[in-house]
Amino acid sequence: MASLPSSAILVFICMLALVPLVHSVPFIVLHGISDKCSSRGVAKFTELLSNWSGSQGYCVEIGDGGWDSWTMPLLEQTAIACEKVKNISELSEGYNIVGLSQGTLIGRGVVEWCDGAPPVKNFISLAGPHAGIASIPFCGSEWFCILMDTLIELEVYSDFVQEHLAPSGYVKIPTDISAYLKGCKFLPKLNNEINTTRNSTYKERFSSLDNLVLIMFEQDTVLVPKETSWFGYYPDGAFDPILPAQETLLYTEDWIGLKILDEAGKVKFINVSGGHLQISQSDMKEYIVPYLEDQASIQMMRREISSYKWLSSMWNSLLELVGFTEDQPLLRTMD
Repeated sequence: MASLPSSAILVFICMLALVPLVHSVPFIVLHGISDKCSSRGVAKFTELLSNWSGSQGYCVEIGDGGWDSWTMPLLEQTAIACEKVKNISELSEGYNIVGLSQGTLIGRGVVEWCDGAPPVKNFISLAGPHAGIASIPFCGSEWFCILMDTLIELEVYSDFVQEHLAPSGYVKIPTDISAYLKGCKFLPKLNNEINTTRNSTYKERFSSLDNLVLIMFEQDTVLVPKETSWFGYYPDGAFDPILPAQETLLYTEDWIGLKILDEAGKVKFINVSGGHLQISQSDMKEYIVPYLEDQASIQMMRREISSYKWLSSMWNSLLELVGFTEDQPLLRTMD
């Protein structure tokens, strides 16, 4: 039986090395208030997105989930998320974020503030209170909720409330902007609203996203106004009208790079039917999954298929040079 020259084998190995390896970009899920990663809804949500996209998903828990989502200051929650992201080795080459309600703000904090973290490629926001809310999300009638309501009534921008009630970090009363800028500990920093402390790094990092997907729920009554999901909000000093994002100072003066992203066609404003976070599976597949599928890897797959066709042709040519043909049996019988 003819033998294949070592030089031909070496050439073929070199050609194989030229074929790009395909990998998927992982994603993390940051859940909303009163929820936790182990809850049936969040776990199923993460599992479905992972199965449909072919990308590994990780739900990043902060503290004990539900209780801490209400009582731990958002600056502290963001710091914990930052450290967890840096410690997940699978995210080291870059990852996507899927944020749910309050979790979207924590995700943005990771993007803007997390030094030494891997790059975030796509940011998918579901019902995110990005421009603030004019009232605390509905809690319920249990003793805990009564306590929360009492804290709010004391003074939402007081140090005590800011340190013990997470949503107070993004309550923005349009008729009390001076108190908001002075006392609110989280959102003014996240949105780069304070002129004397405005940080260009936050803008640089946020505007580096490949895509920003903003999903608003048409029947959302938890976020007031619901347009905050699109960075829309009331003008300073009044509860009317609701300004679209493009008419807010955050956008026109481009405090965080939202205008840069939008003008580059990287912001997707999506409106779906349903109440707060009530997203259908069909909408998940249409509006979320495409941004979890690694488009670069998909292109590499196409190139890989083309490369393999080319390699196959080259390999057959090499075989013919040494006396092999495709239909020639590997074993020869002796007459």
